[in-house]
Amino acid sequence: MSKPKFYLTTPLYYVNAEPHIGHSYTNVAADTLARYRRMKGYDVYFLTGTDEHGQKIEQASKQEGFEDVKLFCDKIVEKFIDLWKLLNISYDDFIRTTESRHEETVKKILSLLYEKDEIYLDDYQGWYCTPCETFWTPGQVEDNKCPDCGRPLEYISEKNYFLRVSKYQDWLLDYLRNHPDFILPKTRYNEIYSFIKGNKLNDLCISRPKERLSWGIPTPFSSDHVTYVWFDALLNYITAPGFLREEERFKKLWPADVHFIGKDILRYHAIYWPIMVHMLGLEPPRMVFAHGWWLVEKEGGAADKMSKSKGNIVDPRVIVEKYSADALRFFMLREVPFGLDGTFSEQNFIHRINSDLANDFGNLVYRTLNMIAKYYERRIPDSSRGRESGDAVFKEVISGLEERIENAMSVLNFQQAIVEIWELIRRANKYIEEKAPWNLFKENKSQLDFVIYNLAEVLRIVLIALAPFIPDSTSKAWSYLGFKDDIHLHNYSEISQWGIISPGQIVDKGQPLFPRIQI
Repeated sequence: MSKPKFYLTTPLYYVNAEPHIGHSYTNVAADTLARYRRMKGYDVYFLTGTDEHGQKIEQASKQEGFEDVKLFCDKIVEKFIDLWKLLNISYDDFIRTTESRHEETVKKILSLLYEKDEIYLDDYQGWYCTPCETFWTPGQVEDNKCPDCGRPLEYISEKNYFLRVSKYQDWLLDYLRNHPDFILPKTRYNEIYSFIKGNKLNDLCISRPKERLSWGIPTPFSSDHVTYVWFDALLNYITAPGFLREEERFKKLWPADVHFIGKDILRYHAIYWPIMVHMLGLEPPRMVFAHGWWLVEKEGGAADKMSKSKGNIVDPRVIVEKYSADALRFFMLREVPFGLDGTFSEQNFIHRINSDLANDFGNLVYRTLNMIAKYYERRIPDSSRGRESGDAVFKEVISGLEERIENAMSVLNFQQAIVEIWELIRRANKYIEEKAPWNLFKENKSQLDFVIYNLAEVLRIVLIALAPFIPDSTSKAWSYLGFKDDIHLHNYSEISQWGIISPGQIVDKGQPLFPRIQI
């Protein structure tokens, strides 16, 4: 029996500058979902990559002294790949828009849409923001400034090619009515639905004159134009899995199950992208999830958006080198609900790691393994009562845990999934205080066997449950618990089973997973 497929994507990251914590947030969330779905028995295809065309990149390469724009892109791409390795991002494919598999398919798609009369040549007159690479109509502009970034706009008059998105406005509105979970969180769905209902869609300008911009995919029907970077980049979601190239593979993978994006690029993904795939006769993706931004704390406690000009970018590499990849992963997924903005401060970071990972999780791992080593010469004790039924206090928490986590993960509520797991961790730590194994060691050996077996089994469940979120730490603890295999190859359903761990299995106390951070 073949596995069900699960196809998820991140946006393509623009290589005009080095990666920052915002990029990390998206990829950590996507990686957590990918790992979770693999452990749930899915055949996962996790796609990420880089967007390498457009005016901003051409300008950035010149500012850096590169004559060859591609060499500039190569340099920045390596920094993304290194960061994903540092953060344990388990992507299955990495696409660059300068690859031939992408460029050639984009040209085929342009020809196809041009032949279907979905693309036409017309005059463009209006405002253009080079940093955002976005056109704006006069009604959207105030004081000649970009509605998104606030920077000055350039007025442009030129011949360009347009995509007939306006004729699909009613189709998209109907699609949204019939698919209320297409855009999440709900606030973003409401935002897009209200916009489409209340505004007439303009056709999308999808080209640039070569005389103004040469760094782009040439349009197959005009030697004087290159393809607009946003049209080019969105198509990666179908070029990578093999559209018009590996049709059998593409049919297996499409539609995408989740597109992870930041809220600043929602309109491209929730309006233009579904219309583009509809024009091509394809089913739209199943979900577009627009998460919030990480803001940075200023003096006095106020939050500010990160920007290079303000010099307040949080570099994820510095955080990982100072603490750990799992600490950063956990903080980003636990601190705020996925979808809302979060504020990053090192003080909040340290408090979260000390409270949850050091005091709760790390303490449970260390105390359980230490007691097995001390009382049983590192061997998990045998308790028939423990194997067969376990303590009722854990049955209550474990019952329905897998379902509750699935309910949270199906709508990308990573915070709630962690909260569900933490209820079991805290109950186990409380259990140690209640049962006082140090007293049972002197007074009741049979009861001590029962208590310690329960703790070992709970620890097994906790490690599997947390494996998608903090993969490195759970792998270490898994080996400390005496398992020789890869925790990520286990099925997630094992958190619903009891009595799996083998009596006599030899454990190792190991090193504390998350030592308390001293401020």
